Amino acid sequence: MRKKIYVTGHNRLVNDEARRLTELFAGEGRRTAILKGAANARLYPDKFMRQCGDIDIWIDGGRDSVTGLLRRLGLMEPEPQAITGRKMTYEEKYAEAKRKLNVRVSRHHVHLAHDAAAVTVEAHFLPSSGNRNPFADKRLMRFLQSEILKTELVPEGFYVPSLKFALAMQLAHIQTHFMAGGIGLKQITDYYVLLRQASDSDRLEIAKNLRRFGLLRVSRALMWLLGHIYGLERECMLCAPNERLGGRMLEIVLAGGNFGFYFNVKYRNFLTRWIGRRWRAIKFSPFSPVEVFWAEVAYWRTFARTLPIRIKLRKFSIRDMF
Repeated sequence: MRKKIYVTGHNRLVNDEARRLTELFAGEGRRTAILKGAANARLYPDKFMRQCGDIDIWIDGGRDSVTGLLRRLGLMEPEPQAITGRKMTYEEKYAEAKRKLNVRVSRHHVHLAHDAAAVTVEAHFLPSSGNRNPFADKRLMRFLQSEILKTELVPEGFYVPSLKFALAMQLAHIQTHFMAGGIGLKQITDYYVLLRQASDSDRLEIAKNLRRFGLLRVSRALMWLLGHIYGLERECMLCAPNERLGGRMLEIVLAGGNFGFYFNVKYRNFLTRWIGRRWRAIKFSPFSPVEVFWAEVAYWRTFARTLPIRIKLRKFSIRDMF
């Protein structure tokens, strides 16, 4: 009972903060949409029983415009200042390196300051983190950029995107996190609810674009898992399920959980961890060989980009930064 009260209370808090942020940015003339969490919770039989975490809010305008707005409103952490006139400590060198790389602002979102809201908030200037494959990503992002403009104001007081948008965006989200770190049953349950709530025409349109969006193999694995564990009807699936890939996906999800939390890797040394990650990439190839290839390209680009920092810090591994 205590757990139920806590979850219900947190969901109400998330909804209140989502409404407040929606009104705040509307006052600045910006379109917004709540992604995933609170938007998904509305679709559950009991909308207060889904364990929501943070708030993901898309804000119209693009990266520079959105970050500029957030700074003007005082919603971003202040930029770390360069230190001059004395020798920097190791921690200060580390902070300076991060400042120069501008790693506080990712490709698609930025975290608001801790005191900006009662819960953690990610402000998105792109509707999705997309794919590693630049060609599939371009097609996916073109679709999402168009579809996110078709939002609906819900009774909770914030805007949500269409179910068609949610089906594409959250499938890409599942693929990215599944292959990069791990996903939990909450994300999978969300997708089950989305499929059950979506119309036949919405499911059909996404199904026709799975290959173009680079999501076909992961979708086949997920459809098997949803059918085998959740009992999802075949007519609600996006494509034919694949038992081999689905069984492997289920093993990985149960072993690692969300963001791979339960994988015991934090005590491994750098070399063992590095080899493990390269081997992990090979093991994930059946789910999307093209995505794995481009993920490795991105890894080596980042490695080359951060080489001067590694030299300056005299540390080959900067695990908590990259």
